[in-house]
Amino acid sequence: GVGRAPATPHGGVGCADIADARTPAPSTRAPRMRHIAVTITVFGIHPRATYAVGMNQEPKMREGIAARFRGFLPVVVDVETAGFDPQRHALLEIAAIIIRMLPDGRLEPAAPIACHVMPFLGSELDPSALAFNGIDPHHPFRDAISEWDALTRVMAPIRKSVKSTGCNRAILVGHNAHFDLGFVKAAVERTGFKRNPFHSFSVFDTVTLAGLMFGQTVLARSAKEAGLGWQSSEAHSAIYDAEQTARLFCAVVNRWRELDPIRVWEDTGPA
Repeated sequence: GVGRAPATPHGGVGCADIADARTPAPSTRAPRMRHIAVTITVFGIHPRATYAVGMNQEPKMREGIAARFRGFLPVVVDVETAGFDPQRHALLEIAAIIIRMLPDGRLEPAAPIACHVMPFLGSELDPSALAFNGIDPHHPFRDAISEWDALTRVMAPIRKSVKSTGCNRAILVGHNAHFDLGFVKAAVERTGFKRNPFHSFSVFDTVTLAGLMFGQTVLARSAKEAGLGWQSSEAHSAIYDAEQTARLFCAVVNRWRELDPIRVWEDTGPA
């Protein structure tokens, strides 16, 4: 078969005029190749080049969790903060849970990755926020680390999982997910962190999913409706909230898998 016309620097491909110019018979050591002359029309420009294309080369197919979410790896993130403004208020706790797929296609949470975070220099601490989550940023036993170290600790295993699962990027899963994503992005920007695996604006929000599946939007009520239980004494810690959000996300996706006989996502097209 003939390969697809390559993408251009502009990210688009127009009409392709493909001419077949066969090369002499290849040696027994080299794969059989064709040289394909391709004309690409982009914004009125018609560059023409010849490319070697393996005749037996098959398009890469996504498998497992990469196929389920179009190349995105779901990772649950919960942050605890000293306020609502990611530019002014301190990030105090972060927890992340990678979602993995079992051989039967069901999802389950992996173990959490979490750490306490030191308030960045010049950050503000809203007393009402600290009263709500019960965090004492200056407690000597917090073992808090810098934002840079926290990002490194959390992001490294996520990047590894993105690669090992054949995904392209991680996608943040959260309850009111843009709140968590906003604080992650602000910390990345402040520290100059260069290896952020998360999509810059797309998320999976369990508020929406729980509203659809259970008619609930509050995390505690959604978890109870899903049969997961809820411990109020544990709430508002990054690890517990991330664990419950991860279990809720998996419960919704797994239940939808059972209810939908078509399962269009199992038609794994080319990556």
